[in-house]
Amino acid sequence: MNTSILTLPLRVPLFTIWFLKEMVVSSFAVIKDAVRPGSDATPRVVRLPVEGSPDWHVVLISMLITLTPGTLTLGTAPAEGDLPPGLLVHSMYHPDTDSAVADLDDMFQRMRRALAVGGDPT
Repeated sequence: MNTSILTLPLRVPLFTIWFLKEMVVSSFAVIKDAVRPGSDATPRVVRLPVEGSPDWHVVLISMLITLTPGTLTLGTAPAEGDLPPGLLVHSMYHPDTDSAVADLDDMFQRMRRALAVGGDPT
């Protein structure tokens, strides 16, 4: 991935478009669940690792997660034993913990690549 400052004006809008699409998809899932009888919700709290990320990346991904319908950042968790520092996230519609963490980490890595300037974005 090219992390040159010259590509930043392209990467940020592309990430924004991707994120807005994800918001729309999530919104429809929540609306569908609200208007139909029964519920498709499989609520869970997961830990998204954020080790080695600058504080402003952690704050930004926390806000993006909370903006996405069906997810909510609950707080931060310090490193414990083998677990790196992370964000505690409540997810409503992931079938299992692994898929929830994978989707959240995908958003985090996309955001990091979109904002990276020089060096390795991951």
